[in-house]
Amino acid sequence: MGATRLQRTLAYLRPHRRDVAIGAAALVVVNLLGVSLPLLVRRVVDGLHSGFAVNDLLRGAALIITLATVMGLVRLWSRMLVFGVGRQVEADLKQRIFDHLLRQEPGWVQETGSGEVISRATSDVENVRRLLGFAVLSLTNTALAYALTVPAMLAIDPLLTLVALGLYPLMLLTVRLFGGRMMKQQRRQQEALARLSDLIQEDLSGVSAIKIYGQEAMEQEAFAGRNRDYRDAALQLGRTRSTLFPLLEGIASISLLLLAVGSGQLESGRLSIGDLVALILYVERLVFPTALLGFTLNSFQTGQVSLDRIEALLQRTPLVQSPRHPRPAPLPALGSVEARGLSVRYPDARQPTLEQLSFRLAPGELVAVVGPVGCGKTTLARALGRLVAVDPGQLFVDGVDVTELSLDDLRRRVALVPQEGYLFTASLADNLRYGAPDATLEQVERASRQARLEPDVRGFPDGYATLVGERGITLSGGQRQRTALGRALLIDAPLLVLDDALASVDNQTAAAILTEVRQQRNRTVLMISHQLSAAAACDRILVLEGGRLVQEGSHQQLLAQPGTYRRLWEREEAERLQTAA
Repeated sequence: MGATRLQRTLAYLRPHRRDVAIGAAALVVVNLLGVSLPLLVRRVVDGLHSGFAVNDLLRGAALIITLATVMGLVRLWSRMLVFGVGRQVEADLKQRIFDHLLRQEPGWVQETGSGEVISRATSDVENVRRLLGFAVLSLTNTALAYALTVPAMLAIDPLLTLVALGLYPLMLLTVRLFGGRMMKQQRRQQEALARLSDLIQEDLSGVSAIKIYGQEAMEQEAFAGRNRDYRDAALQLGRTRSTLFPLLEGIASISLLLLAVGSGQLESGRLSIGDLVALILYVERLVFPTALLGFTLNSFQTGQVSLDRIEALLQRTPLVQSPRHPRPAPLPALGSVEARGLSVRYPDARQPTLEQLSFRLAPGELVAVVGPVGCGKTTLARALGRLVAVDPGQLFVDGVDVTELSLDDLRRRVALVPQEGYLFTASLADNLRYGAPDATLEQVERASRQARLEPDVRGFPDGYATLVGERGITLSGGQRQRTALGRALLIDAPLLVLDDALASVDNQTAAAILTEVRQQRNRTVLMISHQLSAAAACDRILVLEGGRLVQEGSHQQLLAQPGTYRRLWEREEAERLQTAA
């Protein structure tokens, strides 16, 4: 592991350096006791050979048992400390990732894939926990074991020590040869798991579409393919592990057999029985941590791969973020909007979605935005809430550049209601008050009345306490849209942006909602709609085509001139007549 990687790994331990230091000190004590015990055993064994008194034998045995017990307790304490640090880092890292994800613009999560993001926030974080818990503990313990045990062995018999440990460099070489391969295989396995998680997430979200179009077999085949890729990657890694670990254990075990060389020295009297027993105990003491190097290496390699993936996620700079020194939000909040040559281009897009838009919305106006599919209407709505990147000097709310306002201040002034308003698995009341958690039930009911949701609520067995299923599955499309609208009305923002938010609502209810909204002259409303009949009731209409503002005016003014609006109106009228017939 390079110096940069080591520094990066240690940085995660720095906030917990106290526990790490105590755990390391405990490991030192454990290894000092571990080195002392074979020496005590040597003394007892040699004493038996030279006619040890029974009392001396009992005292020696009692001391060995006491030190072994103390060593076991201190080892347990050290593991609790170091493993606890790994758990603390895991919790901190998950919180950091979650906070970072909330700062990203919505489009990035959708492009990356929720399965990939979930994989990094769960399995990758768990691998880092093992890296900073088990792997750090194991490597520290191995280093201390060698540093204290080898000198003790050399002091007993240098030749036998070199013979017994002669194969250990071969173990380290084996570990090094297998290391790079295991790292690549681990990365491949993690990527395969992320792709599999992506598919599961998508299919669970789109299970209705799968059943409607009878594509169960196709999805089963797709899942089988990704599952097979994950299985193959996991088996490949498993085969490498299964080869490495027994190989290391075999090499370590051979070292014990080499101590048979010491039998000749026993006969010559250059080595006592106690010395040979101590050497055997020392070699056995090094066998386990050395053989464990394979598993430790795997945890280290896996943790490093996961750490790379997590760091890549955390280093991703959001395209939309609050300025370092935001301007105070102007008061009073009026809800005026001005666009000056507004252009928006999505990352990797060849053409801008919006290009050179210039318009104004006066406080209290009800303005519609219409145009063909793909003309940039939704992008304009997202730009007003800064859900997409906007260049400075192009979009102003209440006379202030939106890029100079903090995101919190801006989004308290702009309430955006998308066509597919997301509902959480919670009560209807909690969904309505999501933007204003402290709202009273009376305020919730008022917002519900404004959104024309209250008649439906009265029909629910539990009223506002009715539990809304995942993504609002227990509600109809119109009820979901009106719930999302009621949520926006509850926060009482001066600028309300409706992004086709009444598409699933019948015309009579939609007209009643717009009437209710129009009566609140302290609120500016920008209504994006593909229904021109709804747009016709607005004060003004902005017509977009190809990302540009091509027409602007009232319904009558736009009908009086040839252009996009009249063409769209005539098409809608023809479709209405055809449906009526």
